[in-house]
Amino acid sequence: MKKARIALVVGIFCISIFPILVKLNLTPGVISAFYRMLFSLLLILPYVLISKQLQIPNLKAGLLAVICGVIFGSDVAVWNIAIQESTATQASLLTNLSPVWVGVFSLFFLKDKPKTNFWIGTIIAVFGMIMLVGFTVFKNLDFDLAFIFGVLSGVLYAIYMLVSKEVLKSMTVISFMTISLLSSSIYLGVVSYAINEPFTGFSNAGWLVLVIQAVVCQLLAWLLISYATQHMRATRVSVSLLGQGILASILAWLFIDEAISLQMVLGGFILLFGIRVTFFEKQLIKTKKTT
Repeated sequence: MKKARIALVVGIFCISIFPILVKLNLTPGVISAFYRMLFSLLLILPYVLISKQLQIPNLKAGLLAVICGVIFGSDVAVWNIAIQESTATQASLLTNLSPVWVGVFSLFFLKDKPKTNFWIGTIIAVFGMIMLVGFTVFKNLDFDLAFIFGVLSGVLYAIYMLVSKEVLKSMTVISFMTISLLSSSIYLGVVSYAINEPFTGFSNAGWLVLVIQAVVCQLLAWLLISYATQHMRATRVSVSLLGQGILASILAWLFIDEAISLQMVLGGFILLFGIRVTFFEKQLIKTKKTT
């Protein structure tokens, strides 16, 4: 358990530095997502092929893994743009709304419906989001591209979590990661070419950041988090991951002089607390049983 906790803490830190790297604006958003996936694929593929661990149980699982790659690639791309167009703090915390969207999608598409605590937590989280972004934005309906993409990132990640959970019932983690990384690399490469984003011409610092994103923020982070998930309760891991939004905000303040107002801090904590409420097992409001 101690090793799992250490792995979780290190994994969260690895994810938290990602918004800081993106905010440096050394490469465009979509091409940054492309190289994050491509470099990760190039690192993991030789091991998978040599050890012969690539297993595709059936066509359905393989296609779903491909779809997961496209969804996750889209998620990272829009999150990159949200970070570059706003702040690392706002983009990270809006993306952290993904557990809320998981619950909403579960209501419509899954048999396991959200409980009362989920809806209470959702209301708290939405209020925190409004406070974080600013009440005037919602009053005037002044939603910019960064806000829309920040929310969209959370929605895409929620879809990814639901679909990947289904795929992983019949496929190993290493096989799933390989297929999804391959499909996301091809997909993001095509999108980058279509919108004329440059594949070369970056500074040495730009290339270094791209490699760090792939090695630290993608492979190392998710391998550590997967290890932690195997040895800890999934709900505890999910709640712990919410801390990456706060940690990213602190790192942004320390290293890139990102301004953080008191209202943003309070809104961020309210947002995270609301999501935490959705994980409470004991019902906050007891409903009377009808006879």
